[in-house]
Amino acid sequence: MSVYTRVERDELETFLARFDTGALIDYEGIRAGIENTNYFVDTEGGRYVLTLFESLGDEELPFFLGLMAHLAERGVPTAHPLANLQGDYLEHLKGKPAALVCRLTGRSVDHPLPGHCQAIGESLARMHNAGGDYAGQRDNDRGPHWWQRTSQLLDGHLDPAQRRLLDDELAFQHAHRDDRLPRGIVHADLFRDNALFEGERLTGIIDLYYACRDVLLYDVAVTVNDWCSQTGGELDTERAAALLAAYARVRPFTEAEHAAWPVMLRAAALRFWLSRLKDQHFPREGELTHIKDPGEFRRILERRIAETGTAYTLERLAA
Repeated sequence: MSVYTRVERDELETFLARFDTGALIDYEGIRAGIENTNYFVDTEGGRYVLTLFESLGDEELPFFLGLMAHLAERGVPTAHPLANLQGDYLEHLKGKPAALVCRLTGRSVDHPLPGHCQAIGESLARMHNAGGDYAGQRDNDRGPHWWQRTSQLLDGHLDPAQRRLLDDELAFQHAHRDDRLPRGIVHADLFRDNALFEGERLTGIIDLYYACRDVLLYDVAVTVNDWCSQTGGELDTERAAALLAAYARVRPFTEAEHAAWPVMLRAAALRFWLSRLKDQHFPREGELTHIKDPGEFRRILERRIAETGTAYTLERLAA
């Protein structure tokens, strides 16, 4: 969530006239995140987040906006999109697809406690269960095929140690793909900055614009890697245990998922190391942008490789 496209006040007022929001009071750009242009928007009728989609098109967005409504209506704390006066969630602004969603209360946490991890684990499982009857279809566009393309794009940009780590992990993942794992709707980007809390109470899961159908355990691994890693990449077992046990109480893990856990942790680390390397070497221009450190996920990947075959099993952590 960055600002790539500047919106002037009169442009926003014209846009809001298509909705039943009341008059504009104030708005400001949001710095966090990297994919879309986002603004906080306050009106006489409520508080919203405006998103201008910088890469997603009209044909893709109904999946995401429909999913947000689907989950919110089933008790998952996601931001419900606001329909315009014609009943449509999708609009356009500055020549780009755009949407308004209800702004949730709370704020993200930089240093989560076990209580935060427990809350996010429970809600992630509820999200996976609630997505079971969602009709929309979308594959993961940051999956193994994207890993290979991005690896090729980075040729000549990595030092020998990075290149060797990347090639070795791609080969490992190719050799350990498992189609037996349960699949369904996944968030695919449930980092700390995509969840809102008041104290240790989860008030919102936001930014579902990577959501897709994929392996559910992969989604759990993405979440654990961000919420439960220490500075050097090591797994914080107290936080991981809180998250995984809470998840398992809502959706118990299968035998196949127990076996695949180390592979999924490594796959999740690889995906975000690659995306941050790409953003570092091929940055996009924006008024407010924030490029995250790829070194963080290199360290996490290296630690997950070192931890493979150790006591950090799903059975032990989720007990």
